[in-house]
Amino acid sequence: MEGNVFISIGSNLSNSLNNCITAIERIKADMRARLIKQSSFYKTSPISDITQDDFINCAINILWSSSPLELLSFLSKIETEMGRKRTIPKGPREIDLDIIFFDNLLINTPKLIIPHPEAHRRKFVIIPCIEIEPHIIHPSFNRKLKDFLDDIGDEQRVELIEKHA
Repeated sequence: MEGNVFISIGSNLSNSLNNCITAIERIKADMRARLIKQSSFYKTSPISDITQDDFINCAINILWSSSPLELLSFLSKIETEMGRKRTIPKGPREIDLDIIFFDNLLINTPKLIIPHPEAHRRKFVIIPCIEIEPHIIHPSFNRKLKDFLDDIGDEQRVELIEKHA
């Protein structure tokens, strides 16, 4: 199975920009992944009530030549190897790698939900994804992802910090 996948990448511990770049390099190094496009990097506000630093976020679009569950396992391994500890839900993290879309698949299992259930509520996901593909459709709602921006308040800050060529 080969799938067109969008992955959201974020970090707000240590050198966040470097953490995101390292994660992208690790994904690209795997034979099952072929990078199609990468978004710019954005400084974004946390969306939880936990006091923490701003995040650096971006997104990538890859072709993945294995199953969605194998992708989840692969991304989780990268997170663990990069030092992610899942001690505080929605808390600070070295790296966060989320599968946003995998083709137009709708998956809802205890291990994996695709599309990501919060993608349409998060500017830090939407803005990098629509930079890559402006007309991307959210398969659960059959609605353009960019149209969800109007539904999100101004409390979620997203600031371009490094444009990707």
